[in-house]
Amino acid sequence: MPPTFTLDQLCSLADCTKRTVRYYVQLGLVDRPEGETRAARYGQRHLEQLLRIRQLSDAGVSLDRIREVLEGASAPVPPRARAPGSVQLRSHVWVAPGVELQIDPEEAGVPAERLHEFVRAVMTQWSQHHEQSA
Repeated sequence: MPPTFTLDQLCSLADCTKRTVRYYVQLGLVDRPEGETRAARYGQRHLEQLLRIRQLSDAGVSLDRIREVLEGASAPVPPRARAPGSVQLRSHVWVAPGVELQIDPEEAGVPAERLHEFVRAVMTQWSQHHEQSA
């Protein structure tokens, strides 16, 4: 089951305010949460959307252009170099002792669904390889 976050947790992870998240949801830049009011839950996709909006906004991109980029248009500017204190989300997948995958979905340009498919394929290949060499 993928992790879910409260609005407070999401704001902490994305380093933004509740008001900002609600505004982006209202504009359609961020998907609506699951549930309503205090029971609302946010997932990985919401966090990825907020981090992407932050990246583009920090580069001086307008919200209208950010909407286009989130809908699939090419990014208007190259990503900025990472600055000290910047937030970057990475996935760590433990495969076996001494084998771990570290994935930055944003940098790799991989949607969450494709990332899950990739991890399943890696785990299947690892399992088959391990069985053959045993």
